[in-house]
Amino acid sequence: MELPMKALFDRAAVEARLAALAERHGGATPEFRKGAVEVFAESLAHGRAVARAALENKGSGLACGAHLAYLEDEIIRAIHCCVASHILPSKTPNRLCVVAVGGYGRGALAPGSDIDLLFLLPSGAHAAEERVVEAMLYILWDLKQKIGHATRTVEESLRQAKADMTIRTTLLECRYLLGDHALLDRLQERFDQEIVRSTAPEFVAAKLAERDERIRRAGASRYLVEPNVKEGKGGLRDLNTLFWIAKYTYRVQDAEALVGVGLFTEQELRLFRRCEAFLWKVRCFLHFLTGHAEERLSFDTQRQVAKELGYASRDGLSPVERFMKHYFTVAKDVGDLTNIVCAALEERQAKPKPVFDRFVSKFRRRAKPRDLGPFAIETGRVTVAAPDTFDQDPVNLIRLFHVAARNELPIHPDALRLVTQSLPRINGKLRADAEANRLFLEILTSPKSCERALRLMNEAGVLGRFIPEFGRVVAMMQFNMYHHYTVDEHLLRALGQLGALDLGELTDELPLASSIMPTISHRRALYAAVLLHDIAKGRKEDHSIVGAEIARKLGPRLGLSAAETEAAAWLVEYHLIMSNTAQGRDLVDRGTIEDFAKAVQTIERLKMLLVLTACDIRAVGPGVWNGWKAELLRTLYWETEVVLAGGHSSMDRKRRVEKSQAELREKLPGWSDPEFAEYAARHYPAYWLKADLPHRVAHAQLLHATAVEMHALATEVSTDAFRSVTEITVVAPDHPRLLSIIAGACAAAGANIVDAQIFTTADGLALDTISVSRAFDRDEDEMRRGRRIAQAVEQALRGEIRLSDAVAAKAAKAVSHARTFSIPPDVVIDNSQSHIYSVVEVSGLDRLGLLYDLTRALSRLNLNIASAHIVTFGEKAVDTFYVSDLTGAKVTNPSRQATLRRNLLDVFEVEAEA
Repeated sequence: MELPMKALFDRAAVEARLAALAERHGGATPEFRKGAVEVFAESLAHGRAVARAALENKGSGLACGAHLAYLEDEIIRAIHCCVASHILPSKTPNRLCVVAVGGYGRGALAPGSDIDLLFLLPSGAHAAEERVVEAMLYILWDLKQKIGHATRTVEESLRQAKADMTIRTTLLECRYLLGDHALLDRLQERFDQEIVRSTAPEFVAAKLAERDERIRRAGASRYLVEPNVKEGKGGLRDLNTLFWIAKYTYRVQDAEALVGVGLFTEQELRLFRRCEAFLWKVRCFLHFLTGHAEERLSFDTQRQVAKELGYASRDGLSPVERFMKHYFTVAKDVGDLTNIVCAALEERQAKPKPVFDRFVSKFRRRAKPRDLGPFAIETGRVTVAAPDTFDQDPVNLIRLFHVAARNELPIHPDALRLVTQSLPRINGKLRADAEANRLFLEILTSPKSCERALRLMNEAGVLGRFIPEFGRVVAMMQFNMYHHYTVDEHLLRALGQLGALDLGELTDELPLASSIMPTISHRRALYAAVLLHDIAKGRKEDHSIVGAEIARKLGPRLGLSAAETEAAAWLVEYHLIMSNTAQGRDLVDRGTIEDFAKAVQTIERLKMLLVLTACDIRAVGPGVWNGWKAELLRTLYWETEVVLAGGHSSMDRKRRVEKSQAELREKLPGWSDPEFAEYAARHYPAYWLKADLPHRVAHAQLLHATAVEMHALATEVSTDAFRSVTEITVVAPDHPRLLSIIAGACAAAGANIVDAQIFTTADGLALDTISVSRAFDRDEDEMRRGRRIAQAVEQALRGEIRLSDAVAAKAAKAVSHARTFSIPPDVVIDNSQSHIYSVVEVSGLDRLGLLYDLTRALSRLNLNIASAHIVTFGEKAVDTFYVSDLTGAKVTNPSRQATLRRNLLDVFEVEAEA
């Protein structure tokens, strides 16, 4: 919405008010300066309010940026006039030139952006001009403006631009504001002749390297679920970089001219403009809603921005999920435009070739490419031999990627551009073509190149058209804090994990999965299942069940046998069962293993399920996979193998306990054999099966020190930057309320529990390791915090803290996710999963003190907690307790179960009411 400029800033009215102030107080007085700042502040606030109202009334983000830039232009001109007329009046006009540079120089200003100014001074003496600059800056600072400024002569500007690429970039986008225009004309002419004309390759290389580093800091994937609108991959800075490079190389002044020089087609220019308009609108709303220059689309702001932009629920997606799908689609389009510009620059040799390939940089070049078919090799990349290659045979749209993957070669960007233009040829006929499906299945099951090739197919739009069900999840985010990536990105990363595992590259991290991978018979089914396991996300129905139906339909089409198709479908339907069982159930309880074995049924399924589960978790995001989860999965695998093999296993429980003890013995060379034997006897078999080696070593050293110093209570703190948690290990005499007290002490110290390992020794000591969310980046700071939490635990266990009051006080100040996420609480009481205990699974929105409140509720009902399994999936907590009453019996009475369920649900009602 274009506004009458007077609606934003009334210059005549402002100057009249300033003249009246000067007449009343005199121009050089503190009273005048104070009054002038108030006048400018009122005008600035009014103009910003008008611009915001226009944006909220279905206005465009680019128009909002232009309105705010115009407002700032007028404010700066009025300030200069005020200084020259009232504060520093002079009979000799100053020769200063004020120039907008950088983003402000483009004539678009986001609500929270910096105002970048260049004050150009004449050569020779310029003391008068410097006094004017100083006076202007003081007023701008009093207005709380974020000013980035430089005061230089033309000669100084050129000298610094030659030495500094950032300064060179800002000078690309100069815009005259006021003063001596001849100074700016001279600067621009000499900048173009002396710098730009001969340094395009240097500038391009620097900007692309700068982009790589920026993206590395913001997050390497454009599909991070909390993206940075400005600095992230596929964001506004990428569009800026494209234009800077094009402007520098092709010497154009606006985006429309890029069509004339042959860089973009008209269609691609329209795409550029659409991306720019969308990202600007999102950024303007983000700044206005947060009140500052917030560039990250956090979960807290996504819902608000989606509402402002008018998104509604549709096709099983919430408004915020539809908004973010649109966002990630735009980010992908920005990536396509980046490839187009890079290809054109390479043609001009303005850019070093090795920088180009973002997708297949790890490919090894073969001396003699084979089976090229209708393709050729150009500059070491696969390209089309003729422009009508895809028209002649649409199967070539799949064959191109097959040839590239088979020869481990990248694809030429011109060929990818032609692929994009030929996407309508991927229709029902091609999807049913046997040769196309054969080629696709070979790509999918190639461990070396499956992730890279399918990612490139996805970026080009081929994958979503060839498998329409995959197309539905392209750019789809899941509105939760657990998944770090969009659904399609997660699936491709999981395939990458499977490929690396298949190649034997993960033997250290996944020793069991690596050893069983070569023994899996239905290898093609496993690859298909990994690609499809989340393909039905975003639907109203259970995504596992619908995904299995998709697998049954797609398997025969791809060329899988009936047995392979059924294996893939079963894996998709049950892809969560192993993770949920391992993390949320007592693996020593026989009922757990029997129920799991009943669902799995065969050793082959067990093997495939272990591999899929590991790949799935490792592809969720950084720090999600850890040694604790790996140990739990291995334990579940071995325990289940015994049942499925009729009591026989490649490694039975006794041997695994012995192996676990032997590994620890090797790490404790200073211990005598009698000492170690005595220590080993203190732990039940469950400990040796579930605790990973690093924890076993730490526990041994802590328990040994506790025994030597004769302390019944001890704590130890360690940090884990990769998982972004801090671990508090507690050794204390075991008693029914111990876990509740530890959880309460953590909450009172402001620590949110995300995981817990709970063990009891044969001599009555509890050995509990509690993982809390990390608060500081630096280990030194986090260790100090961890020690404070440990001290709070010790004080609570000694009865020195009134926990209920301390937890309530801390929880009242804690940040709540209740306004951002909605997770209905649920309580499931199951007496069939364990032979001895009632299994109580509680799920709901996680918060500070939740575990304390849940365990306290169980204690109040006189229930003993035999074991607890604490799991968090982002903002969702799933806590499982194995409980019995005071007589050691299960909770079977319906009335007592109803009371238990009601008390646990009440814990979540407190948060909802707050």
